[in-house]
Amino acid sequence: MTIHPCYIGCDISKASLDFYDPDTSKLVSVGNTPDAIAAHLQVYRDRSVFVVYEATGTYDRALAHALAETSIPSHRINPMQAKRFAQAIGQKAKTDPLDARMLADLGARLTPVADNRPAPEREALAGLHRRRDQLVELRKRERTRVKEETCPRLKASHDQVISLLSEEIALFDEEIAALIKADQKMCREAALLQTAPGVGPVTVTTLIALMPELGTINPKQAASLAGLAPFNHDSGKLKGRRCISGGRRRVRRALYMAALNAVRRSDRFQTFYQRLTARNQAKKVALITFGGKTGPFPFSIPPHLESYSSF
Repeated sequence: MTIHPCYIGCDISKASLDFYDPDTSKLVSVGNTPDAIAAHLQVYRDRSVFVVYEATGTYDRALAHALAETSIPSHRINPMQAKRFAQAIGQKAKTDPLDARMLADLGARLTPVADNRPAPEREALAGLHRRRDQLVELRKRERTRVKEETCPRLKASHDQVISLLSEEIALFDEEIAALIKADQKMCREAALLQTAPGVGPVTVTTLIALMPELGTINPKQAASLAGLAPFNHDSGKLKGRRCISGGRRRVRRALYMAALNAVRRSDRFQTFYQRLTARNQAKKVALITFGGKTGPFPFSIPPHLESYSSF
């Protein structure tokens, strides 16, 4: 006999979490702190439950870790999917209690697959990668400002900030490389990714940190997650133009730059790219097509990389 879990809906805000239990029809609000969440999850220790909650950036981090520690299955759902589901069932009002009930209903009707346990090493890598991106963006802005500056004193100030940011970025690069090298699985993944033309350390870090599904999904699923899969837009006699949609923007940007680099450095990929542009495809469209067909890809470690130990 299959015992179906009770789907608990959880609406997350910065200060609190609202849990809705359909079996008891009770709504419980707890503080968004590790201790408060862990204490509340003990209520479910003797029951078969499945928690559904929306992705809310850093605000759902404490809940994800608490669920993993208590071995309670859960699914972190895309907010757009939750919004569309609410519209489909005719829910127009929006409050935290209503959203918690809606998420419980979504779980019961759609029965989502449980997420994998968060990996501390990849979370640490994602944090370093995110901060590095922020520093690179700050440096980019300073470089734009210094080009427009004519006052020597202000120009020197911009140059000083740029130098400081470059030093900090270099330190993060060293820390990221050391973290990948220290983890055998991430190191082997990095070794495989770097065998692809155009893929450098930044792209490698982006894929390892932000695409943990690589190696467990097929190429089409990977392209869809990265936002590189073209979706049909057909109805009746209408044959609409295929367009990419959604996906992980930072991963897509990294793969776009990798594809651009690959067509410049690899004769084989340059030939493929030229064949695409010859079919009346715009250069940008060809690069997106190229990125979607050539990466990301499932991991299959070649024999000569089995003992790879450096990054």
